[in-house]
Amino acid sequence: MLTFTILALTFVILGHADALPSKKHNSTSCDLSHARLKVPANQTQLIAPTSAPRFIGIGVGTQNYTCNATKSTYALIGAVAELFDSSCLYGSPAFESASTTAYDVWTATTGVTIQEVINTMGRDPTVLGQHYYVPNPKGSGLSPKWDFTSSGATAGNPNAYVIGVKIGDLPSSDSNDIDDLMIKAVKGELASKVFRVETSGGQPPTQCAAGDSNITIKYTAQYWFF
Repeated sequence: MLTFTILALTFVILGHADALPSKKHNSTSCDLSHARLKVPANQTQLIAPTSAPRFIGIGVGTQNYTCNATKSTYALIGAVAELFDSSCLYGSPAFESASTTAYDVWTATTGVTIQEVINTMGRDPTVLGQHYYVPNPKGSGLSPKWDFTSSGATAGNPNAYVIGVKIGDLPSSDSNDIDDLMIKAVKGELASKVFRVETSGGQPPTQCAAGDSNITIKYTAQYWFF
């Protein structure tokens, strides 16, 4: 059943192959000079840049939580995800649904791996890097980091990362999906701003009890790096 699901979704995406833009010379990503981020109207949390992004990726991974026994709710303690290059889908019908397609495969069974999810995207998608949390370089707690130092066109560049702080938060209309975010860089040279949009999954149960174990919730999201 898993093999059938992956093959079926791969066929759907590759069926739009003729609409995909060609790759740039000596680059792992396709031309994004005409790409523009669209955000919902009538809100002030997400402000889309007028320029083109450096990268567009799909994150596949987990949001990680611990139980706050005092409040009986789960609190975020980080995330772990692989980000693959989705720039070659931009301008095609598959682009808007890529994150949802990846989520459907990612949650189809407990046996599927992130690499199998990535393989459904077609066109030999490149892994851009990893997303995880690190100690806040400007204070206490943890901060999100996107690390492209060991993958793709930026491999070997020690500054190809960004650690950020949230400056905009737009809740999803679906209670199962994590919020859309606008993030400002506080360290690293990968990007000055990161947007998390087109999210699927990632939300924890609404309540927990003292003694409950930490949990991981599968999610996917589209990330734009400016």
